[in-house]
This record gives sequence, structure tokens and C-alpha cells, in this order.
Amino acid sequence: MSIKKFIINHSEKSLIINVVKSKATTLTFEYLRVFTPSINNASKPAPLVTHKKLVRLNAIENIGKHGYRFIFDDQHSAIYSTEYIALLIKEHDQRWQHYLTELQTSGHSREAMINITQL
Repeated sequence: MSIKKFIINHSEKSLIINVVKSKATTLTFEYLRVFTPSINNASKPAPLVTHKKLVRLNAIENIGKHGYRFIFDDQHSAIYSTEYIALLIKEHDQRWQHYLTELQTSGHSREAMINITQL
């Protein structure tokens, strides 16, 4: 897969990915944040990422042969390789349904948390 360009669509909370010789694909910011690449550790499953329904993708930086750094408004950033982005596109429906099931089982939510600080 060869990525031609990204379009950050803040009104739809999604990223449009234009691929050479293929149709454009749209992935939500929440999906990209929830399935952020992590260091694979065979002894531990990846932690469940919750409360990211309103997360925003602020910027994308080209990191050359390594891929693209996605910078989110929750102070998280990660490098997404072209291969990993292709995998996220290919496995979207399966991954998303599995995530929703895990959320329900864990009792957590997609909704953003509101931090209350007493002064």
C-alpha cells in the first residue's frame, strides 16, 4: 500500500487516507487512537484504551521510512507504519467489534471523562 495523502476531517472526527491505485478510506480518530501501535509484549496483552470517543487528531508528521507520527489532543503520539495502517484498514470491522465487546465486558466506556478538581 502506498499512501498518497491524508486529510484530517475535524467536523467528522475522521482521517481520510488516499491510497495510490485504490479508493480512499476513512478511519475515525477514536479508532486510530484506540488501536495505537504499541510495543508487542507476548507476556502481556495490550491495555484496553477507554474514554476516547471525543479524541482529536491534531497533526501527522512524516517520519520517512518509519511511517507517520499521529499526534492526538490527549497528549498521545505514536508512529504508525504504512503496513500497520493497511492492517487497521483491512481488519477495521473485526477489530472494532472486538473492542466494543471488550469495553462492555470490562464495564468501561467510550465516552470522555470529565475531570473535576476541587479548588
